[in-house]
Amino acid sequence: MSATVVSVDRVIRAPAASIFAVVADASRHPEIDGSGALVRPKAGTPERLALGSTFGMSMKMGVPYTTVNTVTEFEQDRRIAWQTALPGVLGHVVGGRIWRYELEEVDGATKVTESWDISKDKQAVFLKHGKVGAHTAGTMSKTLERLARITESPDTEPPAGEAQGTGS
Repeated sequence: MSATVVSVDRVIRAPAASIFAVVADASRHPEIDGSGALVRPKAGTPERLALGSTFGMSMKMGVPYTTVNTVTEFEQDRRIAWQTALPGVLGHVVGGRIWRYELEEVDGATKVTESWDISKDKQAVFLKHGKVGAHTAGTMSKTLERLARITESPDTEPPAGEAQGTGS
């Protein structure tokens, strides 16, 4: 974990395509969100995200607010990332963090790595200090747990002794 990128990973017993289908569907983001802050996608959100797609998300962390997100990385069934900002003039001073999912097939399962990259965030100087990174890692672990619950077949068990999640 660097000062500007926080990552967590988990091996999920599901094909990369199934996992990617959930992550590339913004309407399902509130379903997998481990932070509890995502409420629902805004009207006009594309059914399926692609490189250059923009989508709005209604959020609530104490008070309601909206984010505007732009997909900046996209490799089908392997990688998707979007950069988040506030809408309008506030977006010039607030936001810029990147949420990234990377999928790698491993032994009949998929290693999913979620990253919170604040290297381009306008508040990076504040966010990289204190407990923000550790808190974010915890909520991302919950997100991957929810993603596993949604995509793993109920009759698929990990081999004995295999860890369910790891922090990076």
